[in-house]
Amino acid sequence: QVQLKESGGGSVQIGGSLTLSCVASEVIDCVAWFRQAPGKQREGVASINTETNYTDYAGTVKGRFTISPDSAKNTVTLQMNGLVPEDTGMYYCAAKRFPCGLGMVAWSRTPYWAQGTEVTVSS
Repeated sequence: QVQLKESGGGSVQIGGSLTLSCVASEVIDCVAWFRQAPGKQREGVASINTETNYTDYAGTVKGRFTISPDSAKNTVTLQMNGLVPEDTGMYYCAAKRFPCGLGMVAWSRTPYWAQGTEVTVSS
């Protein structure tokens, strides 16, 4: 059973930056970040294939967010720059076996989700 622990949420003003970290109890093929704003469905933000370092981003965050693993591959960081109020929400780290990507159907089947960390961006 893979266990995930997140850290790094908080409140920033528009244009600010935050770094989220997800520590896994073991190395696993795919790690991704999802977010859910109040009243909206959960959406994929970024994913990474920890074997190849191939990344996938939602169009709304491409160029602003960067997902990356540490050298041990069991910690994945989401660096968020140029934050806007639309980035506000609960951010969840998740992990699963191959294949990776951001398709919600596949990710909804994995039992490996962290508890969530809140990100608030104010204007």
